[in-house]
Formats: sequence, C-alpha cells, structure tokens
Amino acid sequence: MMRTNRTIAVTLATLTLAGAAGAGVAQASPSAAGGAAPSACRPANHTAKITPAPSSSGHRHYRVTLTAPDGYASCKLAGSPTDVRFSQHGSQLGISAGRYGDQGTVVTFGPGHPAHFDIQVPNLGRTTPADEASFTLQAPDGEIPGASFAEGSFTVAAGTLIGPIGSGA
Repeated sequence: MMRTNRTIAVTLATLTLAGAAGAGVAQASPSAAGGAAPSACRPANHTAKITPAPSSSGHRHYRVTLTAPDGYASCKLAGSPTDVRFSQHGSQLGISAGRYGDQGTVVTFGPGHPAHFDIQVPNLGRTTPADEASFTLQAPDGEIPGASFAEGSFTVAAGTLIGPIGSGA
C-alpha cells in the first residue's frame, strides 16, 4: 500500500511539473495562447532607418522608415512625430524641427505594414551633418510614451520640418 501511494505521488508530481512547463511555453507566446501581443508602436518594438529621398525645389528630403518584426500587434499612428532631436556621433546638434502637412491622417503600422515620415531640410544656409534622430510618435489620441531612434546619414539646418506619418516604406 505504501509503495502504491508513493507511485501515485510521484506520478502526480511529474504531471504537475510537465503541465507547469507547458503553461510557461504558452505564456511566452501570447499570440499562440490567444493573448494580446505587445504594440508595434512602443519604441522598443520597432526599428527606424533614415535614407535620402528625392529633393524638391529648395529642399533636401530624407525618409524615415519604421518597421516592426513579426510577433507585435499593429497599431495606429497619426501626424508628425514630436520632440525631434538630431545628433552626430552621440552629440545633440541643437537644431529644432517644426512640422508640416495634414496632422489628422491615421495609418496602420505593424508587421507587414511599414510606415514613414519625411525630414525636409532647406537648401539655403548652412547644413550640419547628422547620423541619428530621436522622436516621439503620435497616436490619433495623443503621444506614445518613449523616444524612438532612427539612424542614417543626413543633414539638418535651421528651418528643418517633419512631415506627417504615411503608410508604406
């Protein structure tokens, strides 16, 4: 009788541990378990790259493209990013940026749905090289907490403007 009780106890302990281990794996993949995935709009959950874009009369343009890897939930973005700061080799440049364009357009951003915005730099006057921009993304109902960062070779100058978020790369 003692041996039977011990066998049952060991079997129950093994099943309990195996069930707990399985539950840990399911919790690690919330989308597989039906839970909500983290938002792609949070700064830690996307990447951003700055590349040259076609120039217009009197301005240079640079495109900042945001992408999110699989495993994150799509979200809504709107308007131009705010609190934009430019740096070169880790030193802030002290050049502030305004904004232009329709601030009410809402776009869906997430895995398979990249988004972008424009950095418009006047050709007149002195330009300063930069290799990083930090910014705060905007949702239709307000600011998304935290700073996002984008890297790439570009220039900035007094009068630099940031365009509204748009769909696509």
